[in-house]
Amino acid sequence: MIANLVALAAEEEQSPLIPPGPELLIGTLAFAIVFFFFAKKLLPRINKTLEERRELIEGGIEKAESAQTEAQSVLEQYKAQLAEARHEAARLRQEAQEQGATLIAEMRAEGQRQREEIIAAGHSQIEADRKAAAQALRQDVGQLATTLAGKLVGESLEDHARQSRTIDRFLDDLEEKAEAAR
Repeated sequence: MIANLVALAAEEEQSPLIPPGPELLIGTLAFAIVFFFFAKKLLPRINKTLEERRELIEGGIEKAESAQTEAQSVLEQYKAQLAEARHEAARLRQEAQEQGATLIAEMRAEGQRQREEIIAAGHSQIEADRKAAAQALRQDVGQLATTLAGKLVGESLEDHARQSRTIDRFLDDLEEKAEAAR
């Protein structure tokens, strides 16, 4: 029978695109065996591996998204803390400026008070020195006037009580005339 088929095949001219029947049958059977083997054994393993990779990739993406969300929340917390720290620093700076202004005002007031005390002490010292100088001048003028009057009169005018009253009266008259002239 095979010899018949081979002879029949040799007698007929075959088309180059269509294979001979037995080859077609053997090729179809071989393809079916390979397809069955791939479909039953190899394809489930490939699908399983592809599914595992897909799950890994999706899990990685989910992890990356959750990490990004967490990083974003941490960034927002950091920004909030930074803004709060800046606000606190500004508040502290304002308080320091206010305290500095208060201290400066207090120091100025204290300096002004000390200056006034020094000026008042200076005025009282000047007044005391003026009174002492006036008293010393009064005594010196009285002494000179008494000596001069004694020389003019020709007798000694050494009675201190009388001399002092006369001098005081004379100087008081001079002061009244000076004040009236003003």
